[in-house]
Amino acid sequence: MLEPIVVTTGIYDAIKDHLRRKRTTIQEEVLLLDQLKNAKQVLRRELPEDIVTVNRIVKIKEHNDNTEAEYIFVPSTKAKPKKNKYSILSEMALATVGYKVGDVIEYPFPTGDRKIEILSVENFEA
Repeated sequence: MLEPIVVTTGIYDAIKDHLRRKRTTIQEEVLLLDQLKNAKQVLRRELPEDIVTVNRIVKIKEHNDNTEAEYIFVPSTKAKPKKNKYSILSEMALATVGYKVGDVIEYPFPTGDRKIEILSVENFEA
């Protein structure tokens, strides 16, 4: 069992709002609500640097097909997928937000269950 996710109150509220608007599958909604129920909320300045959150570059390993990819998670208004900048409310961000380097997550993506690992997290200066 993974430890509870660690998020800022702003990210917590954004995910709750996203769920209220029914922007996820039922399986995602159940998992995210459970994560939020047990989440540790902290101030932005108290958030450890190895936690996935907004304005971070995250390297992820897909265990299903043994590939690696890098994502830059940004506020929804600054998302530009062609420049590798994804909304903090994108599928991959929702799957990993609040987790830390080394965590392995099984997540019910709309395309099917996937097992992913967080390899690295770095700050991103917009």
